[in-house]
Amino acid sequence: MTPELTALTLAALLQVVQFCLMAVPANLELGTTKTLAPRDGKSLESQLSPVIARLYRAMNNHFEGLILFTIATLVITLTDQSTPFTAACAWAYLIARVLYVPAYAFGWTPWRSLIWFSGFAATTLMLIAALL
Repeated sequence: MTPELTALTLAALLQVVQFCLMAVPANLELGTTKTLAPRDGKSLESQLSPVIARLYRAMNNHFEGLILFTIATLVITLTDQSTPFTAACAWAYLIARVLYVPAYAFGWTPWRSLIWFSGFAATTLMLIAALL
């Protein structure tokens, strides 16, 4: 397995961890009557305490970032262009996403945005490397 695919696999597992970090306290906080409901009225996020709502948003943000990172990883891997540079970018993305969870949950300003940008930049650099 390429380093990029390893980082992608770990990033997917991070998504599972983020889901658990959000879902368990959300169920304890709101009760399963609300969390299992169809959510036709208020959004789930609007009913959560501030920290749990931030964990919810961080999880959704990772879904968005994971799409682009998956594309970058697959392009690099399928075209056999893995290099130490692309591997470093993949690990930088993963490290940024791990750090992003507490940064978002605890409102670390401006660090949250800088951490997010470093992961986004790492993914963008992987895509550019694939074209060069």
